[in-house]
Amino acid sequence: MRLLEPTLDRIVCRRPRRGRRRQHLCADRGYLGAPAAQAICARGYVPHVRPRGEATRRRRGRRHPARRWVVERTHAWLNRFRKLLVRFEKHEISYDALLEVACALIVYRQVIVIHR
Repeated sequence: MRLLEPTLDRIVCRRPRRGRRRQHLCADRGYLGAPAAQAICARGYVPHVRPRGEATRRRRGRRHPARRWVVERTHAWLNRFRKLLVRFEKHEISYDALLEVACALIVYRQVIVIHR
C-alpha cells in the first residue's frame, strides 16, 4: 500500500488519452480503502478492487482469462535466481543489471515455450 503511488507514477507503457477510453486497474484486497482509491483515480484509472477468492467464483472465457496473480508469479520466477534472492552486490547498478538479465531470461524462456 505504501508503494502504490510511486509504482503508478513509474509506469512506462503508453496509455490511452483520458478523453477516449478509461484505463482500468485491477487490484486485490490489500488496496481496498479510500486512500488507495483516491491515488488510483487521481492518475486516471478506474479502480477494480476485488476481494480474495472472487476470481475462482467468477468464470471467464478462455479468450480473457483472469490475470490477477501476474506479480506473484513473476516474483516466484525471479526467486529462482539465487544471486537476486540475497543481494550481495555493493552497487545498485550491478544489481539492476542482474535483474534485467534475469527478466530477459524469463521472457526468452516464455517465448521458446509459446513457439514450440
